[in-house]
Amino acid sequence: MRKQLHVISDGKLSLEAFAEIAGEVEPFADRFHLREKHRTSRELYEGVKLLCNEGIPIHKIVINDRVDVAWACKTGAHLAFHSLPVRVVKTHFLDMPIGCSVHSSEEAEEAAKQGADYILFGHIFETDSKKGIPPRGTGSLEALKKAVEIPVMAIGGIKPERVPEVLEAGADGIAVMSGILQAKDPAEAAKLFSKKLNEEGEK
Repeated sequence: MRKQLHVISDGKLSLEAFAEIAGEVEPFADRFHLREKHRTSRELYEGVKLLCNEGIPIHKIVINDRVDVAWACKTGAHLAFHSLPVRVVKTHFLDMPIGCSVHSSEEAEEAAKQGADYILFGHIFETDSKKGIPPRGTGSLEALKKAVEIPVMAIGGIKPERVPEVLEAGADGIAVMSGILQAKDPAEAAKLFSKKLNEEGEK
């Protein structure tokens, strides 16, 4: 299976700026997550329109937490620990692709059992967005990957040179925020991540 690259908004950039970067990196990315905890449903709806205007296909767009917006826009949804349970969303929105953030093998098994389509696990390495919190490392990723059969995306401090290490631990892809959004050339950064993912995937 081709390894995936997910690009996640950081809640700091304007939606316009994120959409503009998304348009530049679209050829190299598989999913774009609107992870904007402080935004209203209307703002998220507008964010989806901005992404579409930049040429992002609707199937590549994922809304974090807000299942109502995801349903209205026909995108995927990504659930966190504070979100509705996966089972509830799957029961009411049969065709909606659902991802779920987890922090342990037990949480991963539960999410898979409830019908999640993929899992986001981290943080793998040290990252500024989780200062003071020890990273979980590739050993935890390897153990979690053995516990579930659905795809597992790794997140947290992943730089291009560490992609082989993450894939060796069994990841089906990676999710990136600052490594692309704060890069001098986001398109080049995304291209490099994609190249590293695919190089390893072809071995």
